[in-house]
Amino acid sequence: MKKVLVFAGTTEGRELAELLADSNIKCSVCVATDYALELMNDKRLDVHCGRLTEEEMEVLMRDGKFDVVVDATHPYAQIVSQNVRQAADKESISLIRLRRSTESAEEGFVSFKTHEECSAWLSFQTGNILLTTGSKDLGSYAKNETIKNHLFVRVLPGEESIRLCTANGITGRQIIAMQGPFSAQMNECILREYSIDWMVTKISGHAGGFEEKVEAAKKAGVGVCAILPPLENVCQTEIPGDERKSSMYICENVYDTAKKLELLLKEDILSKRSRKIILSGIGMGNTDGMTREAYHAFEEAEIIFGAERMLENLPGKGIKVPYYRADDIISYLIEHPQYTKVAAAFSGDSGFYSGAQSMKKALEEANEKGILKSETTILPGISSVSALAARLGVSWNDAVLASIHGRRTNVVNLVRKNTKVFLLLSGKNDFEMLVNKFREAGINHVKISAGYRLSYPDEKLFMFYLDEFETKLFDLPEGVYTCLIENEDCEEQILTPGIDDEIFSRTKVPMTKNEVRVLSISRLELTKNAVVYDVGSGTGSVSIECARLSPDIFVFAIEQKEEAANLTKENAVRFGLSDQIVVINKKAPEGFEELPTPTHVFIGGSSGALSDILSAIQKKLIVKENTKGKTDKASKGVRVVINAVSLETIAQITKLIQTYPVKHVQLTQIQASRAHKLGSYNLMQAQNPVLIASFNLLPGDKMEADE
Repeated sequence: MKKVLVFAGTTEGRELAELLADSNIKCSVCVATDYALELMNDKRLDVHCGRLTEEEMEVLMRDGKFDVVVDATHPYAQIVSQNVRQAADKESISLIRLRRSTESAEEGFVSFKTHEECSAWLSFQTGNILLTTGSKDLGSYAKNETIKNHLFVRVLPGEESIRLCTANGITGRQIIAMQGPFSAQMNECILREYSIDWMVTKISGHAGGFEEKVEAAKKAGVGVCAILPPLENVCQTEIPGDERKSSMYICENVYDTAKKLELLLKEDILSKRSRKIILSGIGMGNTDGMTREAYHAFEEAEIIFGAERMLENLPGKGIKVPYYRADDIISYLIEHPQYTKVAAAFSGDSGFYSGAQSMKKALEEANEKGILKSETTILPGISSVSALAARLGVSWNDAVLASIHGRRTNVVNLVRKNTKVFLLLSGKNDFEMLVNKFREAGINHVKISAGYRLSYPDEKLFMFYLDEFETKLFDLPEGVYTCLIENEDCEEQILTPGIDDEIFSRTKVPMTKNEVRVLSISRLELTKNAVVYDVGSGTGSVSIECARLSPDIFVFAIEQKEEAANLTKENAVRFGLSDQIVVINKKAPEGFEELPTPTHVFIGGSSGALSDILSAIQKKLIVKENTKGKTDKASKGVRVVINAVSLETIAQITKLIQTYPVKHVQLTQIQASRAHKLGSYNLMQAQNPVLIASFNLLPGDKMEADE
């Protein structure tokens, strides 16, 4: 087995060691302090703690029989790097120097070659000083009595760091023991809290948080004293091969180092490493309204995906790619294996009408197929509903939440039955569409409050009543909206079927009567998100009853007679259910191929094609096995209810349930009588007897015993 020795002292060193462990390459790691040992908590790694001399390094390399040594110590650990290089040369082991890039475009700071020079210069300045270079360089400043009492030091929260502070006379409030990385906001808070006038830092590049320090100093009006990197680490490119017993290579990031190791070890490394992918809600878009957890995720990400309008305001130095489709993101990550810290942005909250769930599912499927190894985490955000409710000073716990932003929703039915409905809209054209639907359904007294670009400087709130709509429409800018629709005159919700027959628009078209409808729909056993076929819809009474039970039920009304199909459409509009009911003017089973697989089917009229209808439905029940070995819902079959009046149809049903694979068969014949007024008397008038047949139609061609 190939073996690698990593001298770690940076985040890159830890990441490289974990990557090697992911690739099943034996990796030993050397760290200098107990605190660094705590951070290196991967049990797959063999970790040595303590500072080593050059001779001890030689013994370790010789006894360990390592193939490659990687020096991933801090850019300023000049003596350690020199010892590692000389030990590897003596043992004739190839060496890779993972040298953190220290380039920076920032200007406006005072630079020094050594800490002694910086300390001497600060003697002539006034104000408090924050030292962010660690405890090892503390002595150069603490021995300067002129600045000692004004000195604050930020060090790692380890025993050794605290002990060095105490040994140099730095105690109490002067010690800020914290573990990074630090955001620009955190740096700024510390600078302001301790009234800092000068901050001392090393030019340690992006990985060392140099940009965040400079940004914070600018905002807080603090001067920056920057210690330049050692000349050896800046200028050296590679030691000539003829002057060394072993080869030495310079790499500036984990990705390049891994590629070099692949060549030296002849092992596959990069394709085996796991990506850390965070799918995060960003709230309304303004970073002030983003959760701290999400903010840090984007700050630390190497690459960030999202819609272009979202990427503009996101924090972090990572590459921003305007992709938001799962396939595009997965393909990009496969083509760019160097990125392991990945974040994807989703507007509002990741759990409220968000693409985060489908993205997570796609990533998990890619993981199971072995094409992209990743660990996915979802972070929440502040939803637009929560933000709008706060702006308006109202609660949303007692409201219905819905969306017509890229989806179909029967808003009219929701508003008819609820006092409050919060709704996501795609644009101002949705307002016009909604208002027209409200008027068609006879809903005339609703109040609409809308929020546009919530949290942004150009945020706008609109409020109007239905009769003011034409005037207000011209004031609405284009864009995505969140709105609250309030209906103080909402109907009391009836949770059972049984609409009075006289409420429907009727002609001579046959209609399933109230009593038969109630029992038939009960036998359908409708569920949330049901997809219903109403075959031979007639007036549409069954379609209406099904759709009104839940806004999540979708109905396809199939009717061959044009007059009846138009009547179904008219009643769907009348009851505000046109968004849930699609009318198909064809003779069943024509057109079934284009429809989604049903979960429930009601057959009120078949025109002699009952066997063909059941056969066409059964063909749509394709059983698939998912990745977890469980069969999909189609395997449970589709719930079918058939109404029959004629003896011929009853005989046909009896034959079919003996031919097709069915379960849970129930055959019930009912005959209802209604009171009919004749003079001063009420006489009972009988309706036609109706057979109600119900069963689960299963996929396949084998009969199963009924339970």
